[in-house]
Amino acid sequence: MTTTIALAGKGGTGKTTITAMILRHLRGRGDGSVLAIDADPSANLNSVLGLELENTVGDVREETAIRVGAGAMPAGMAKRDYLEYRINESLVESRGLDLIAMGRPEGPGCYCAANHVLRDCVDRLSGSYRYVVIDNEAGLEHLSRRTTRDVDYLFLVSDPTVRGVIAAGRVARLVGELKTRVGKSLLVLNRVPGELNVALRDEIQRQGLDLAGTVPLDPAVGSYDAEGRPLVDLPEDSPVYAAVKGIMDRILI
Repeated sequence: MTTTIALAGKGGTGKTTITAMILRHLRGRGDGSVLAIDADPSANLNSVLGLELENTVGDVREETAIRVGAGAMPAGMAKRDYLEYRINESLVESRGLDLIAMGRPEGPGCYCAANHVLRDCVDRLSGSYRYVVIDNEAGLEHLSRRTTRDVDYLFLVSDPTVRGVIAAGRVARLVGELKTRVGKSLLVLNRVPGELNVALRDEIQRQGLDLAGTVPLDPAVGSYDAEGRPLVDLPEDSPVYAAVKGIMDRILI
């Protein structure tokens, strides 16, 4: 059975950092393979994981559209089969953790049929893994278009500010309006410098959000980013990793 975890929130809250720590922990559990889906068009999850990315699903979609328009599809291969073949080729494989990037948004023209096929392909691929972790863009594009599978846990990542919590509340309501199937939505406050103040706790309650935990401000994350080092290489006693590990251990019990 696949457990699917997605992360969402406004830009700059550190979703990709939290995603990297979740992936590191799940890979280390050793109870099943892990698929990371980078659903942010900027496609930088691979860099924090220390993986090389050559193609994205968006690249495959564009390439297929060009081939179909030019009548240059491989002989004897249907478009659906070609899409699935190329998506599997774009998968980045590593020990205990694989990665696929959704890539850039759609270009001109209608991609409804292609996106339907892509959703089916990604869903079939995801079903082969024990865990699927989706790093979403701020706008939840892939969740709204159902180009990623249904979600068991949705982490709403926010900075430790009242405005950030309000934004997380809006995302939670948007998910409800889209009727996306989510088992449980959980708030994660990132880069927390200390104890939460009363105003922040009151706003979390006002927004009806369930606080899964807080992740402390860690200067090492900035240093790794500045040097281009993969965040999954942070030491075992890193405060960021320890906090995310604690959150994951609690929800997966």
